[in-house]
Amino acid sequence: MNNDSANSVYFQDVEGEQGKNIDLENVVHNQFVGIITDRYTSAKMARDHDEKRWITAYHNYRGLYPKHYRFRESEKSRVFVKVTKTKVLAAFGQLVDVVFGSNKLPIGISETKMPEGVAEYAHLDTQNPVPSIETSAPAPEPVEANPYDVGYAGDDREVLNAGETYNKGETEDIDAVIKDSLIDGGTAMPQFYETKPATESARRMEKIIHDQIEESKGSSEIRNALFECSMFGTGIIKGPFNFNKTLNRWKENEGGEREYDPVDVRVPRIEFVSIWDFFPDPNATNMDECEYAFHRHKMNRSQVRALARMPYFDKEAIRTTLRMGPNYEPDHYEHELKDDARSEDYGAGQYEVIEYWGIMDAEYAKEAGLELPEGTDELDEMQINAWLCNGNILRAVVNPFTPHRIPYNAFPYERNPYSFFGIGVAENMDDSQKIMNGHARMAIDNLALSGSLVFDVDESSLVGGQSMEIFPGKIFKRQAGVPGQAINGVKFPNTSNENMMMFDRFRQLADEQTGIPSYSHGQTGVQSMTRTASGMSMLLGAASLNIKTVIKNLDDFLLRPLGEAYYQWNMQFLEKKLNIEGDLEVKATGTNSLMQKEVRSQRLTMFLQTAQNPSIAPFIKINKLISELAYSLELDPEELLNDPEEAAVMAQIIGLQNNVGQGPSQEAQAASEQPGNMGGPEGVPPEGQDVGATGTGGGNIGTGNVPQSGEGEFSGTLREVAG
Repeated sequence: MNNDSANSVYFQDVEGEQGKNIDLENVVHNQFVGIITDRYTSAKMARDHDEKRWITAYHNYRGLYPKHYRFRESEKSRVFVKVTKTKVLAAFGQLVDVVFGSNKLPIGISETKMPEGVAEYAHLDTQNPVPSIETSAPAPEPVEANPYDVGYAGDDREVLNAGETYNKGETEDIDAVIKDSLIDGGTAMPQFYETKPATESARRMEKIIHDQIEESKGSSEIRNALFECSMFGTGIIKGPFNFNKTLNRWKENEGGEREYDPVDVRVPRIEFVSIWDFFPDPNATNMDECEYAFHRHKMNRSQVRALARMPYFDKEAIRTTLRMGPNYEPDHYEHELKDDARSEDYGAGQYEVIEYWGIMDAEYAKEAGLELPEGTDELDEMQINAWLCNGNILRAVVNPFTPHRIPYNAFPYERNPYSFFGIGVAENMDDSQKIMNGHARMAIDNLALSGSLVFDVDESSLVGGQSMEIFPGKIFKRQAGVPGQAINGVKFPNTSNENMMMFDRFRQLADEQTGIPSYSHGQTGVQSMTRTASGMSMLLGAASLNIKTVIKNLDDFLLRPLGEAYYQWNMQFLEKKLNIEGDLEVKATGTNSLMQKEVRSQRLTMFLQTAQNPSIAPFIKINKLISELAYSLELDPEELLNDPEEAAVMAQIIGLQNNVGQGPSQEAQAASEQPGNMGGPEGVPPEGQDVGATGTGGGNIGTGNVPQSGEGEFSGTLREVAG
């Protein structure tokens, strides 16, 4: 519903139904709530078709027939072969292996090729390597020297921790001090400190983002979203948003006793949002096109009451909501998702809290009490965040993120270019799953008939009153004079083999529809190309082509937007000094990052071997080469590598150790003390040794020259026989 229609609907006469004037504040409140409620209703109605697809996918995964499904009376079997579950878990496992296969998420921060606002190289200023501490006050009286003082004795600039320094009375990181001593441009002297500021900034930001995701348990939230992405076709991740994390800390009091002293810090956090609780703009096909999005929360009284402790929530509105009582009404699909008989009571005593992120006319936002930036025109649009429950506005603020963004990331498994929600594994093989179930039921019903013997009894040939019970040794009495056999066994034909052949055929079609062959997730049996390791490798390589398209979707719709959101959050909210220089960009490389890093490490190793050539070594920045090699191997260069000064010290130590191990050199020994030839004390023989024509000295080692005709070693020369 557009704003024009909203104006015609919600700008009504202020006179109530019973002739009483309605308070202007209530009118504005109802207009604001009415616009959001109308958009929420439209978003719910537009999602009906997708909800039916998800319900079918969920039933196929669980191996359940829908509650409205009816069998014929002749169908006795109710078997459900859960091939869909196997395929979904196989796809989920492949995604988890790619995303979490290394030590960190495949989110990278890198500098642009030509970074703006910063020099490409910088090196340490050798004329003034450490910033001087200026002071205009005269030096105080000399006091006892303190090894932890800097500047001059008694200047009250004591260093508290290793790696820290004092500058103008404030503790700073040693990296910041070194940074102040850098000047633009490279240096031809390899012994001096040289760096690339933009590259260092990018790697510092990447390290911060990975640490934040790991500490906030973001991996488990992403894993839950990947599972829904595999099964339903779309996964949702919310965030990052501000979260006050409690750090458990203990310290000693004045009495020497240990007491609990927690500290609250602000950190970014991401959250998994179920696809059933997310309602996007009906006119959008991705998050970039969304003007608004809704997140439905199902809360109990305690959770609603806890919202009062969150920032910018209206305590009086929360109190009014609790007095009005629960308002949660389960949707039609929620009964299908519940297996137990208590589904009728689902949602009893719960509150439906709607979280809205999206645009709102500045006129409505201003009248609702939102604090708008100066110079905002009434015709402008504002990005806001509002929480509603029972018609009450629990929270209404301007979007706090800079730049404004809707903090949700929706990523598809297989993208549908004309719909917001994607297509999952379960939907792709829906037809094959139904046909496999049908043939499996037919095979079992046929086996029940063909496996038992059916009797044809002619009662006119038997004596009346006999029991028809069958057991070994049973005797039936016949009437005299009646010809023919009275009891005949009838066996039904066995058609289970034909049914199972069709089952196997459609299982193969399921492999084609999902792009996940059965041998990739543990199908037993040796077949054709799987007999050899090379054949199996070729098949697995071909099977990985399908999952690469899914990883590309993760790169475009989850990893890259998530990395950009973390970057913007750190630049806006992180209290720590970042020292970020240059223009940085977020790269989500997915499975390509793993392959590229492996190839890059191999190339760096080969180049390192080439650099050992003495004629090439002077042209190589060996410290940079080793640092890049460590980075490509997922190692932290700062923890492994020495700086140039430490490397020079270690080189001297190693050189001294080698000299001590070798002892006095041969050149320092007297000529009389030098050892003789290896043959013994005789020294050099007076005459040269006859090596023969072959150059081997009569031995059989080496080739030498080939003897010619007439020479002594020629095989055709006649020799005298001894004796």
